[in-house]
Amino acid sequence: MKDFLWILIVIAIAMVFPILFFIRENPFDTASFLSLQEKELVAWQRARMQISSRRTNHLETFKDMQKNSEPFKNVNSCILIGSAPVKKRLLTIGISSVQRPQRSYLLDTLQSLFYSSSLSEQKHFIVLVHLADPDPMWRGQMISNISTIFKPYIQASQLVVINMPLKSYLPLKKLKKNFNGTTAHVAFHSKRNMDYAFLMNFATNHSDYFLMIEDDVKCVPGFVTQIATTVSAWENKPWVTLEFSPLSFTGKLFRTRDLPSFVNFLLLFYQEMPYDCLLSHFHDLLMQQTPVQFLPSLFQRMGNYSFFEGKFNSLKDKEFEEDDISSPNNPAAFIYTSLKATNDSVPMNAYSLNKNFFYAKSAEVGSHLTVVLDSPAEVFRVQVLTGSDLKGENQLKEGQIELGYASSNQINDCDDYILLGLLVNGILNKQVLSNKSGKKVKCVRLLVTATPSSGIIIRHINIWVN
Repeated sequence: MKDFLWILIVIAIAMVFPILFFIRENPFDTASFLSLQEKELVAWQRARMQISSRRTNHLETFKDMQKNSEPFKNVNSCILIGSAPVKKRLLTIGISSVQRPQRSYLLDTLQSLFYSSSLSEQKHFIVLVHLADPDPMWRGQMISNISTIFKPYIQASQLVVINMPLKSYLPLKKLKKNFNGTTAHVAFHSKRNMDYAFLMNFATNHSDYFLMIEDDVKCVPGFVTQIATTVSAWENKPWVTLEFSPLSFTGKLFRTRDLPSFVNFLLLFYQEMPYDCLLSHFHDLLMQQTPVQFLPSLFQRMGNYSFFEGKFNSLKDKEFEEDDISSPNNPAAFIYTSLKATNDSVPMNAYSLNKNFFYAKSAEVGSHLTVVLDSPAEVFRVQVLTGSDLKGENQLKEGQIELGYASSNQINDCDDYILLGLLVNGILNKQVLSNKSGKKVKCVRLLVTATPSSGIIIRHINIWVN
């Protein structure tokens, strides 16, 4: 923290004049969107934050920072999915996602965002995702899943996915070791600072406000209306961010006109400390001494593992109000399967609401168990549980759930399926985001995508309908 000790303001004033002179004589370009006034602001920030008894030549330090900023000249994010909206929206919801050692929650987070918003609310926001992991296989899989599951929102310009090539990043070697962090930890948080900077830079011109969330959160229903109402009440009041969750970077709302300054702040100090700490200092610099927080919180963490090395992290928002999930409906249906069952196990056991289960002694790629509803229905939630309830044995490790819609060509099946989601640890628990072309769901199909090494137990297929 020595590099960030606040000292007498008179020393800062004494130093800022030569820095401002340096800017006018040697204009720097940390990023292409900085005006001269913004450069002066950043220089002032640098003067306030870098003065210490161990640093006397601040002008040279500032020149070094400029040299390190060269890679950011004329860089543009690559759009992987969708296209930027032509019409400016009220809100951009930003998510930066990287691969996690345990599992990814990104698809769940996206589902929660859209499911928790009405059709009228969805017209006022765009979701922007930065796939920031350098692993091309992970990015390819996420692109495929997002493109399939969220196709209606992509077509409506409500979802855009971007990536910034790693060659555009500032150096991630020989970084400063602050807070007694390991080399790997410092490199991880330094890169995350730049991940967020690229995300926010892209979001600057597409809406009036920008909401930052992590990629492992769920939302309360109607969160967009609650944010819009709060913004309306605070429109003429001074604030840097409004906070709708105390969790890390989640639920922090910016005016988009403030994003360029914060983007450059993240880039200038990317190796100094993590983004949430930098945001706190950014508040101080812009004279917001006290966080502006609203309760109850609108967002809650889903997972129990952090980004970095998959370490266990039980941090939850105690102010988040959970929704009670009612019992499933499981309307009348016919069940058929290509799985090879034992003699005393019947497929209907998987759909019953009692403690019975269906056991298949073997399964192959392409095997399925399909629920065909007697009458097509408005399904809003599906839950599939595989494996033993106590020991978790005989799970279907690799499988997916698909929804089929009514078709005049099929009586006991559907010929038009879309992916709902993938099994994770043998389980799927998903909200159904929208009905395809207004059609009602007729079929729910469990599909085996990799041959299991042993038999599988399908404990429950639960359906909620309106």
